[in-house]
Amino acid sequence: MKRTANLPALLLLAGLLVLWQAGAMGMNAAYLLPSPVQILQRLWDLRVPLFTVHLPATLSVTGIGLVLSVGLGLLLAVSMDASGLVRRAVYPLVVASQTIPTTAIAPLFVLWFGYGIWSKVLVTVLITFFPITITVYDGLQAARVEMGELLRTFGAGRWTLFCKLKVPCALPYFFSAVKMAIPMSIIGAAIGEWLGAQCGLGYFSRRMMTQLDGAGVFAPIVLLAATAMIAVALLSALERRVVKWRGER
Repeated sequence: MKRTANLPALLLLAGLLVLWQAGAMGMNAAYLLPSPVQILQRLWDLRVPLFTVHLPATLSVTGIGLVLSVGLGLLLAVSMDASGLVRRAVYPLVVASQTIPTTAIAPLFVLWFGYGIWSKVLVTVLITFFPITITVYDGLQAARVEMGELLRTFGAGRWTLFCKLKVPCALPYFFSAVKMAIPMSIIGAAIGEWLGAQCGLGYFSRRMMTQLDGAGVFAPIVLLAATAMIAVALLSALERRVVKWRGER
């Protein structure tokens, strides 16, 4: 059963690739719509700069931004769960932060912090900390009230309730939030690199666009998508080992 679980997705992907290949061959304009075969060939041709320079640069931005987002998101979620005053003060600001257009604020980060790594890291944090904050907060709030009352009858304090009840309840939410944040962090890094950088997959894609190299534009995008899928798959495997009770009634 496990071997065939991904079969529908693979069949759908194969069908879409066949349609894409046929459409690209019919259009015969690779600078506008390269075929999947042309993209893979270009990815192989550019493997040295992509894998040795630009992919590590994007992964560095993504990794640092994701770590900061997780730390900030957990801090805000726990603070809002612990204090109603903090929740009323912070929650609207967290929501309002997501109304800021990323393409508008990213150039300002470049002006403030230069073309180094931190301008891209801030874009990544701005995009990814919101789902972590809100999802983990919902997980903490989902702890059953009657379970908390039962633990209190046994003399449990706030710290014990947090560790024994709220953390296990919020852990599945945490993994779901991080799985959402991983693709978003990669997108944030690519946007920051696209708007102002000297290396990275987003920068490389923009450079290929100026050369009207359609396959070269898509090659970093394919690499970004593959990286996100691998990272989410690894996190899902870790989740299955840590959250063994998920899905139990």
